[in-house]
Amino acid sequence: MLKAYVTLRIVRQITINIPDNKYSFFLELVKNLGLEKVKEEPVEASQEALKGLVQGFREVKLIQEGKMKSTPLREFLDEL
Repeated sequence: MLKAYVTLRIVRQITINIPDNKYSFFLELVKNLGLEKVKEEPVEASQEALKGLVQGFREVKLIQEGKMKSTPLREFLDEL
């Protein structure tokens, strides 16, 4: 007879913004606490996304002021 045991673990996830000068200390603390995984997300990616949003809002403002021509939705969707 084969017996199988299942161990259930409840895992919670948090996201923390760490200042650069405290980052190495924080990683060492996480390792010493025995936490399994630390997912490092590059800041550059979020900064690039933010730059894209800012540029988009600038373009919307220019379109509203009549200084830039908008693209019709159908034309935009056809390009995708």
